[in-house]
Amino acid sequence: MSIVVNSLSYVHPDRESLFQNISLSIAAGEKAALVGSNGAGKSTLLQVIAGNLQPAEGELILSEKPYYVPQHLGQYDACSIAQVLQVDQKLGALHAILDGDVSPDNFTMLNDDWTIDERVAIALSYWKLAHLSLSQNLNSLSGGEKTKVFLAGILIHSPGIILLDEPSNHLDSASRELLYDLIRTNKATSLVVSHDRMLLNLLNTTLELSKGGIEVYGGNYDFYKEQKEGKLHALQAQVDEKQKSLKQAQQKARDVAEQRQKQEARGKVQGQKQSLPRIIAGGRKSQAEQSTAKLKDVQAEKINDLSDNLKQTRAQLHESQALKIDLRKSDLHSGKILIEAKGINFAYGDRPLWQSPLSFQVRSGDRIRIEGNNGSGKTTLLSLMMGRLQPTVGGISIADFQYVYIDQEYSMLDNQLSVFEQVQQFNTRHLLEHELKMMLHYYQFPREAWDRKCADLSGGEKMKLTLCCLAVRTNSPDVLILDEPTNNLDMSSQEILTRAVKDFTGSILVISHDQYFINEIQAESTIRLYS
Repeated sequence: MSIVVNSLSYVHPDRESLFQNISLSIAAGEKAALVGSNGAGKSTLLQVIAGNLQPAEGELILSEKPYYVPQHLGQYDACSIAQVLQVDQKLGALHAILDGDVSPDNFTMLNDDWTIDERVAIALSYWKLAHLSLSQNLNSLSGGEKTKVFLAGILIHSPGIILLDEPSNHLDSASRELLYDLIRTNKATSLVVSHDRMLLNLLNTTLELSKGGIEVYGGNYDFYKEQKEGKLHALQAQVDEKQKSLKQAQQKARDVAEQRQKQEARGKVQGQKQSLPRIIAGGRKSQAEQSTAKLKDVQAEKINDLSDNLKQTRAQLHESQALKIDLRKSDLHSGKILIEAKGINFAYGDRPLWQSPLSFQVRSGDRIRIEGNNGSGKTTLLSLMMGRLQPTVGGISIADFQYVYIDQEYSMLDNQLSVFEQVQQFNTRHLLEHELKMMLHYYQFPREAWDRKCADLSGGEKMKLTLCCLAVRTNSPDVLILDEPTNNLDMSSQEILTRAVKDFTGSILVISHDQYFINEIQAESTIRLYS
């Protein structure tokens, strides 16, 4: 079962072209990752391959209809679990036959699939969904449960081609492990869009989608990153070499101009000495001027070509280079008690969130992960630690410290403000306007982006704007409080955030199911929640 895409182009309904002449081939049984920056068209390409969107031109050759797990699931909220799993009609026919209705239509619908009931039960059990009723609508489920329902369909139908768009989003750690096992053991041809590095490293081919088309890397994500680093070094070497060539060409142009001036001066003196007829002297002068102009044109053309080439290479290098961000150092001394909880619990109604009350300390310099399954109250605990909620049982004391709360929606930003207005709002350092604009440019917001509303920014752009806002504040945070900060970020943006958090010297409280992120920022202790 294979996927072949030939010269595929897609144009938005507003007639804007998203990608052109995309070609790729995924062999039977191959497991490929599709990576690229936000807005490159990865999800759209998956939808075109799935048959949900029509390409403007090009050809798709699929050995069978793919099984597609979409990223956004809200459009299925009115569907039952059975309908989403595409088993409602078969199960209806099977139960009707078992109840004595032996009409030909039921047998036609069932199509000898007598184990459908058993496979559905096994699939739901694998994903820890056995407690759900197949008649439940998706709108009654959490985000993680919705994703797991779609993933359960893979075990039920055993498709030959699988398309997965951000399948680990909303999944807790235990569910992610189930997904990784499924990817390892499944024999289907797979194409996966994901920002989950652990998942990407399970795939044996990486396809990078960019404005230039598709580039194939014959290895997992770590291999792809190594190759990209090599290209980055090569580009830097090209920039250095082209800068050198440009300087040499400019120096040669100056040398040639000086030589011609000296020659002309000598010729003028000699002409006066020899008293050449005016017509001959004028001809020689004209010939010299033409020769000089020709040389100037040749040198100018060479310099322009070198300059244009250098600009293009620099632009490529800029696109490939990761933004380096340095969060300023916290002023708190290491080991100071910032938060102390004694036997706390919280209840929505009469039922407490956690099986046992929580007691813990957070000290300056600590890096603490808050871990638990979906619905275990992780975000509620962060609200208690920030003083936004009060425990219903026990007590919590919170010292005077500066914190920044960054969640997956980057809600510290005001969606109604423009990019420039948002940075101005945080500018307690009283940087001048041109300094703010320089900061925005450094954080990869060009002039044309300054008037865009924050609501219109991608996840990666919101993350970079949040970090830019922190950079223009007077007070650096003592504590970073992070709630699934890497969700909805492309890999480049994730790397920027990971590096900034890793180098931060203050305390960190983090909720994340992204094990790679947790490992990189070196969270050394865990508060585990049991609901």
